[in-house]
Amino acid sequence: MSDDLFENAPAGGGDYDSSSIEVLEGLEPVRRRPGMYIGGTDDRALHHLAAEVLDNAMDEAVAGHANRIEMILEEGNRLTITDNGRGIPVDEHPKFPGKSTLEVILTTLHSGGKFSGKAYATSGGLHGVGVSVVNALSSDTRVEVARNKEVYAQAFSKGLPTGKIEKIGTTPNRRGTSVTFVPDTEIFGDRKFSPKRLFKLARSKAYLFAGVEIRWKCAPSLASDDVPQEATFQFPGGLADHLREEVGARECVTAEFFSGSQDFPLVDGQQQGRVEWAVAWPLWSDGSTSWYCNTVPTPDGGTHEQGLRAALTKGLRAFGELTSQKKASQITADDVMTGSEVMLSVFIRDPQFQSQTKDRLTSPEAARLVENAVRDHFDHFLADNMERGRALLGAVMERMDERLKRKAEREVKRKTATNAKKLRLPGKLTDCSGETDKETELFIVEGDSAGGSAKQARDRKTQAILPIRGKILNVASASADKIRANSEIADLALALGCGMRKDCDPEQLRYDRVVIMTDADVDGAHIATLLMTFFFQEMPEIVRNGHLYLAQPPLYRLTAGKESRYAHDDAHRAELEETVFKGKKVEVARFKGLGEMNPGQLRETTMSPETRSLIRITLPAEHEQRFAVKELVDQLMGRNPEHRFNFIQNRAGELDRDLIDA
Repeated sequence: MSDDLFENAPAGGGDYDSSSIEVLEGLEPVRRRPGMYIGGTDDRALHHLAAEVLDNAMDEAVAGHANRIEMILEEGNRLTITDNGRGIPVDEHPKFPGKSTLEVILTTLHSGGKFSGKAYATSGGLHGVGVSVVNALSSDTRVEVARNKEVYAQAFSKGLPTGKIEKIGTTPNRRGTSVTFVPDTEIFGDRKFSPKRLFKLARSKAYLFAGVEIRWKCAPSLASDDVPQEATFQFPGGLADHLREEVGARECVTAEFFSGSQDFPLVDGQQQGRVEWAVAWPLWSDGSTSWYCNTVPTPDGGTHEQGLRAALTKGLRAFGELTSQKKASQITADDVMTGSEVMLSVFIRDPQFQSQTKDRLTSPEAARLVENAVRDHFDHFLADNMERGRALLGAVMERMDERLKRKAEREVKRKTATNAKKLRLPGKLTDCSGETDKETELFIVEGDSAGGSAKQARDRKTQAILPIRGKILNVASASADKIRANSEIADLALALGCGMRKDCDPEQLRYDRVVIMTDADVDGAHIATLLMTFFFQEMPEIVRNGHLYLAQPPLYRLTAGKESRYAHDDAHRAELEETVFKGKKVEVARFKGLGEMNPGQLRETTMSPETRSLIRITLPAEHEQRFAVKELVDQLMGRNPEHRFNFIQNRAGELDRDLIDA
């Protein structure tokens, strides 16, 4: 290589040698970047600490080793969670001479008894980071273990032991683990545990496992009308009891709820888990959904949700055929689920989650297991009482008819716009045929290369593609004249057909969903942000009505032998390497952009409704809240750079997770 290649290279801002490379040891990475482990440092992240410790206690109960859990909230933000399970082992760990197993678990990431499945058949904490992360982010932690009729204790601060493990006495009847911790104010500031939130958490866990009793206590100063000083929860009916409480006096389509439970089939003589569900269809009110895996809430649903939706949809279609309702074949999962009150809890071995905060279950086998387990019960629920079955089918078909009517009206407008010369469509748009009962979608993609892949990967009947050139105009800092003159924005407005600003009419929107699909990198995130800013400012009703979505293309493809998985970001990749591919030689392919994926990969990961994940972008309906959102958008996307600088300075701690994921 020629030396002149480097003659004019810049001098650089400083030395870069081996001393520049930091190696974070122990739990130091957790304190540096808490967002990677608990999703941030806000109130949600603070309460995630309590959930991590409670999940460990619940795992003991689900495994059959505990039947009582106690949660005590004291003044000074001090929380104690105790179970009467087996107790954390306290003997010396074979790989860490001179350290007790208790100390190893509390001070080492990726340590625990849940990787191999020997200690726990199903568990909520599989990554081996839960209690160690709690310890790392607490200024004061004390763990007591009652085991073999003896009591041991060890104290920690900010992830480090303050002394050796000690035997503090004997006890003939006590057993189990007690964890007391105080979240570190250096991490969480002056945030405090919410008694109401913890009380609700304890209550919900008791519903999820009928065999456990959970006791709640709090300091008198923390009690209120909503939160008693003491309470005991035990619900023999499980989720069905919970659903009755949620529905209350509301009238439902069927007087009897669809509820039950089912063990999954044995594989090689081993129990694969079980599923419990409870579903009601209120007549005149909005519903809600609650999804759980191994007692851990998964608010974004996932594959277990897909299994339930498939079971209910196929069951109603089959019942429609049985009762000679031919139109029932057009029922969709949204027709069945919209407005329903749904609670689903699965227990499975080695579950896979989208991130450490476990918001979404991604285990592919969960969909099949849940669908097969629920389907027979639902068929019996419908056919055992034909009047009940017909009532539910009729209510769902009414919703289906409304959907088809709205779709037909939109389709007429869409075809009219296609044929009308005065409303010509942009030449870059590859439109869908619309000759289907399924919902139509417009994918806004970044660049012609990604557009080419997307055109080959799409469903031609339902999916349209509109490529855009790089970063569109930032409408938050542009004048109205400049916005109107921008060709990319003009093409987008033409394709959507619903007008802008005061002329924006959601009823004129030509597609059911508008999906922003950009590369899974920093530039892609920037383009997605510019597009979301455009919709918020120019077409807010499209966002408010739930038509706008973000696609979630993967950044990596991991392969070991015949098994392949996709990872959305570096944290998800590390999680898969520590779980699915632990101990295996993994080939990692990084997608530099959507255009690098072949059409089959793009379809499977990002575009197919059966396998993709979409994030719906929403806006609060209240004017005051929308004003607050607008103020935030103006700060981050507007003309004044000082606003952005001040925001980043003041809120950088809360943005750690977003920066890392980007």
